[in-house]
Amino acid sequence: MTIGELILEPPLILAPLAGYTDSAMRRLARRFGASMVWTEMVSAEATIRGSQKTFDLLKFQPDERPIAFQLFGVRPEAMAEAARRVARLGPDIIDVNAGCPARKVVRSGAGAALMRDLALLGDVASAVVEATELPVTAKIRSGWDESSVNAVEAAEVLERSGVRAIAVHPRTRAQGFGGSADWSVVRRVKEAVGIPVIGSGDVKIASDVVRMVEATGCDGVMIGRAAVGNPWIFAGASALLGEGKSPPPPAPSERLRVAVEHLDLMVETKGERRGVFEMRKHLVAYIRGFSGASALRSEIVRIEGHENVRRRLQDALLALG
Repeated sequence: MTIGELILEPPLILAPLAGYTDSAMRRLARRFGASMVWTEMVSAEATIRGSQKTFDLLKFQPDERPIAFQLFGVRPEAMAEAARRVARLGPDIIDVNAGCPARKVVRSGAGAALMRDLALLGDVASAVVEATELPVTAKIRSGWDESSVNAVEAAEVLERSGVRAIAVHPRTRAQGFGGSADWSVVRRVKEAVGIPVIGSGDVKIASDVVRMVEATGCDGVMIGRAAVGNPWIFAGASALLGEGKSPPPPAPSERLRVAVEHLDLMVETKGERRGVFEMRKHLVAYIRGFSGASALRSEIVRIEGHENVRRRLQDALLALG
């Protein structure tokens, strides 16, 4: 898959996940086979205000490249100015969020609410495209609700606006993350536009990537929640796409070893207190698949301090032999 001058092979992308896809998770995803990573979404308005918290979300390391910054907002002029500002930080792509279903985002008219006003969606996308020389992409949903499934029309608007690739999460805003993703929507978008289409939704294991590509003809696949505590999904999907067979799942000892590495990266980038606190949600995903895992999960989320958590994980590693 090619976006602008970027050649993404294998066409596997770490999706933007608020509260998860920080620098540490992105670095691991790249090392395990993701060809590109997305940041968490950031507010165009907060970017213009110079919010340090917002700019902290966009900090990245060289080994995360290629990386996309995702902006959300509703005012074309604000999105354009935000794009100009974040472009100075050196991302490879700027992405327009037209898919977030969160109430506080759609209440402002941004995110998935843009699917209700395709003229505004086109204005927002065009403003960002005109504001930067970087490739601009967009992420959309099927539509607002079941009575207004308009992903194809939205994709056509975005293509005319100069967007270079479109990621499609084939659930409506009304569905949120419930129900089933309708992959046929991805197929219809792919058939309607001439730019790369990235499929997303209900990719839970590596073989789902192959099924999605075969079912939709999409050019690439975004993996989100299935990658939490499981960067191996990228290696497995890459092997299936390239060789037709997947490596065996990671042994419990490998899961714990990478969990320790992830913990260290979190503390390195966020400091001890915040790093340990935010790592807990990742640890409960890593710690599974062996005797005593449930008890260890319950224990590990109560332990304070980097070295104490690290030591407990190392002890569990030793116990596995």
